[in-house]
Amino acid sequence: MLGLPRGGVPVAFEVAQALQAPLDVLVVRKLGVPFQPELAFGAIGEDGVRVLNDSIVHEAHLDNDAMDVVEEEQRIELRRRAERFRRGRDRISLAGRTAVIVDDGIATGATAKAACQVARAHGAGKVVLAVPIGPDDIVARFAGYADEVVCLSTPAFFFAVGQGYRHFTQTSENEVVALLDRARDHAAETSAAGAVDPPLRDEEVTVAAGSVTVAGHLTIPERPSGIVVFAHGSGSSRHSPRNRYVAEVLNRAGLATLLFDLLTPAEERNRANVFDIELLARRLVDVTRWLAAQPDTASLPVGYFGASTGAGAALAAATDPHVNVGAVVSRGGRPDLAGRSLANVVAPTLLIVGGRDEVVLELNRQARNAIPGTCELAVVPGATHLFEEPGTLEQAAELACHWFIDHLSHVVASQ
Repeated sequence: MLGLPRGGVPVAFEVAQALQAPLDVLVVRKLGVPFQPELAFGAIGEDGVRVLNDSIVHEAHLDNDAMDVVEEEQRIELRRRAERFRRGRDRISLAGRTAVIVDDGIATGATAKAACQVARAHGAGKVVLAVPIGPDDIVARFAGYADEVVCLSTPAFFFAVGQGYRHFTQTSENEVVALLDRARDHAAETSAAGAVDPPLRDEEVTVAAGSVTVAGHLTIPERPSGIVVFAHGSGSSRHSPRNRYVAEVLNRAGLATLLFDLLTPAEERNRANVFDIELLARRLVDVTRWLAAQPDTASLPVGYFGASTGAGAALAAATDPHVNVGAVVSRGGRPDLAGRSLANVVAPTLLIVGGRDEVVLELNRQARNAIPGTCELAVVPGATHLFEEPGTLEQAAELACHWFIDHLSHVVASQ
């Protein structure tokens, strides 16, 4: 699985996890005609790979000197990106293998075409291009570049990749590095542990919450010791790569997880709903009661994991008499948004905050003092609000995992 940095890597990560395939990045740079940079006369890749489009070279009357100048400029950026993403690791050899090139979508297709050429030059036996969204003529566009094209959505009125996403935020280089590290760590763990039992359930679900239906993703491992319900922050969704990562850590530790969208797509259009903590807390309660009625989860102790505004909703919901919540964890959360409910929180609560997230850190200190039950504040050094810095999200996930294991096991013992 080869993700095109940067936006293609989160998509490639999910596909690689589903197919249990090794993940790498394909670092390529287009070589643009000097007087028309968007027109590529070739592309370069790692290990000195260079491919040229002879017809463009001829039509643009490019000589070797002109092409060398462009290539040298792009080599500098290619080396920088390769060093940043690989951090001393070798790229995965493509010799004789099927290379699945994944991007977040296709607009002009110039970079993806260059990637197909570079993968072929690296010795790939077969090149597959896989994207979530693209123009309706994508197969024709990539004839001669990819052996196979997989595109999930080809809207008749296609104008931008972002139209295929509910949340289309820019992927940072730090996130690319973190995803590559996680993929390699997961591969190493799987190899060391041997075959891993598949989860009992790992599927999309819909849950009735009041007068609406919300979507979620439920994962139940073998012999689960509890279930953690995720409440994401404003502008996020159940597909949040950060929360998905934390969920994977919990799943490997034997905890079931449910990530769900707190609002329907129509409700999200009203920005006020994102900060309606009372509404979000009711949704959490409704989803928790749904879990209590499911055969696979009815007997499991429940924890809440809240991020940003979702933390305020999680703490408010934890005080509702209709649910029994064994533990709450907040990551970069706004517990202050729970308001008066903080004085009624008795579930053991862990507040995880980045050391460089100074405003939110102070709000969490105040919340810790307002919560009467067991409440601890864990500060992750060097982390900012989104825990994008290398290693910080991993620390937060481990802290959350230990908290849930310790406190949900007490709930089991008391039942």
